Amino acid sequence: MEDSIQQKIVDFLQVGGPVVWILMVFSVVALTIVLLKLWQFSALRAESLKTTNLALAEWRNKSVEGALEILERKRPIDSLVAYSMEALVNGSMTADLIREEVERRAMNLLSELRSFLRPLEIIATLSPLLGLLGTVLGMITAFQQMEGAGNQVDPSVLSGGIWQALLTTAVGLAVAIPVVTLQSWLERKVERIAHNMNDAVTQVFTSPKAKELVEEAEKEILHAA
Repeated sequence: MEDSIQQKIVDFLQVGGPVVWILMVFSVVALTIVLLKLWQFSALRAESLKTTNLALAEWRNKSVEGALEILERKRPIDSLVAYSMEALVNGSMTADLIREEVERRAMNLLSELRSFLRPLEIIATLSPLLGLLGTVLGMITAFQQMEGAGNQVDPSVLSGGIWQALLTTAVGLAVAIPVVTLQSWLERKVERIAHNMNDAVTQVFTSPKAKELVEEAEKEILHAA
């Protein structure tokens, strides 16, 4: 049974030609990237807001130590929130400088989360085009055979060549459709994380505790001047 399945796969690849081989490589690369990104998001728990919301509640209650203890620094959102809180408490920078630094760190974290999504987009774009190229090349070959046969054209030979040519388009679409779907889904996850980052950091700066710390820092700066 396994031998027959393997033989069918080999026959399929032989019929499709080099274009199908390339598309199969694309599908393996795309699957590897998707699994890698799923592992990354799962390991970081990048979308989780459980600890963030608890920490923000403590922060609003003016419990700085309680908020910092709850946060898990390996999570992107928690790390930004923790840095914002610590920077405000230390008072070594103005609120504007802290916001700029938080924005820089957020861009770096989002860049890491977006890594390898560009190759997925390229695979999704090229796969149907390669399938169409394979179909065109196959049709050219089929009509060349028909021309060489002269008056003794066998319709079965022509129809066989045509379906073999159309096979590459089907494979190209079969690779492109799920890749487009998964790429869009992963992009949407990154967008949600970016929104949650911005929302959480904004809550840190707009809380009464932050306003109190900013006023104290400004007084110290004026006193030092």
